Amino acid sequence: MSGRPNIVLVHGAWADGSSWSAVVERLQADGYTVSAPQFAEGALAADVARLRQVLARQHGPTLLVGHSYGGQIVTALGTDTPNVVGLVYIAAFGLDEGESIGKLLAQGPPGPALAHLDVDEQGYAWMPEDDFLNQFAADVDPVKARVMYAVQQPLAWSAVDEVMGVPAWRSLPSWFLVAEGDRTIPPDAQRAFAARMGATTVEVATNHVAMVSHPDDVLQLIVTAAEAVGATQ
Repeated sequence: MSGRPNIVLVHGAWADGSSWSAVVERLQADGYTVSAPQFAEGALAADVARLRQVLARQHGPTLLVGHSYGGQIVTALGTDTPNVVGLVYIAAFGLDEGESIGKLLAQGPPGPALAHLDVDEQGYAWMPEDDFLNQFAADVDPVKARVMYAVQQPLAWSAVDEVMGVPAWRSLPSWFLVAEGDRTIPPDAQRAFAARMGATTVEVATNHVAMVSHPDDVLQLIVTAAEAVGATQ
């Protein structure tokens, strides 16, 4: 067990911590200490504070894994990451300083999964069931996808306009899983994020929620990263 980092898994929008269940089971079976906390996704600063709360409970070096908007949370830690030793992005946003998700989305038509979001009176964006099942989680077993839809965590739509500060990936080694069939974050955008951060990159023929539909591929990348950072401890 010597040299193995803790693993903290950060979920994205329209998912919750349970989306990591299959990956958590596999990591625990391999002997890793794993956390998959819940995030309210009402404001980026609050989500970052929540992540710092979880990080403060880790004993020793920690590897962060972010999916989708979870990549935004991980990135926004900036340079103040005392016990974080690496970042893994799973079909995630990996913005640079001065960028926002909104500016990125404005560069072209949204992914099909984002075409019909329902923003409620409190400003939270919910994904309709048809888009959730057939776009967001298109390669997930339908029974499981419906459960995911039932527990979806909406995103405060104001979050897309929040501007990134100095990104954490500038000072930490990074790994990136590009979802080749992603209908939420365009695969080419993911490739651009990965290239810019100099991430060790793999591409998987999966839709957006790779940790649900392809947990073994996600596990493999996380373990590769964990072994790499563990070797430097």
